[in-house]
Amino acid sequence: MTGPAQQAREALGGRLREIRKDAALTARALAAMHGWPRSKMSKIELGHQTPTESDVVTWCRSCRANDQIPDLIASLRNLEAAYLEIKRMRLPVRQRQSIKWEAETKLMRWYEPWVIPGLLQTPAYVETLMGRVLDFYHGTRTDLEAMMAARLERQHVLYRGDHRFHFVIAEQALHTTVGDNDIMIGQLDRLLVAMSLPRVALGVIPADTEYLVPQSNFCMFDRRKVLVETISAELTITQPREIVLYEKTFHTLTEQAVIGAAARALISAELEKRLG
Repeated sequence: MTGPAQQAREALGGRLREIRKDAALTARALAAMHGWPRSKMSKIELGHQTPTESDVVTWCRSCRANDQIPDLIASLRNLEAAYLEIKRMRLPVRQRQSIKWEAETKLMRWYEPWVIPGLLQTPAYVETLMGRVLDFYHGTRTDLEAMMAARLERQHVLYRGDHRFHFVIAEQALHTTVGDNDIMIGQLDRLLVAMSLPRVALGVIPADTEYLVPQSNFCMFDRRKVLVETISAELTITQPREIVLYEKTFHTLTEQAVIGAAARALISAELEKRLG
């Protein structure tokens, strides 16, 4: 059965095969250089066997591709952990893992196109949003209370240490109704309060902004990792070349967002509309 981990293993093997071919080495020749069985070469390149870090380093050095080592090692380390099934990622233990990551991060950069970022959500917003997610994936809300507690505990990082937070949201996140009007009124008011926090920068991308870059929600932890949520999995991005792309994307989105009084005006306009 082909799953995300197997696909990632095949992609890694394909990159190693390309490196070998670019160096004009046959699989037999590379194997002979290091006393590897010929079958090992084919299994790695086809994604049937996971190479060790030592294999990757030796492979790249033999092919004069030392510059590829950091990315390939990151891919290898992330091979089994990069794709976390959505059913597990929503558990309280996953929320508590986020507490650790956030505590270790100096600069967190977070983009959301549809909903309010988790660290800025009110308890009522959290309860409704997580309840909907649990209904969709599990059909039960058994873990809701523990998940809520962990999510709200995560928010303490906004007031501790020397962390900095840069949130960029699409204007649609202001309009997406989570729960009911009363919940949204409390949530929009919470955003206005959060904007005054000294460690928080919040930008809103107006709805009529030109499309410039591919978009999905993502959260950057310094330059160490990026988390991206899809329908079926949470991706943990650690390859340096990919992190550079997310930095480029966040920079572009930041330039498109309005901040300060202009952002406050968009939030206040939606709040006033809901207040009637």
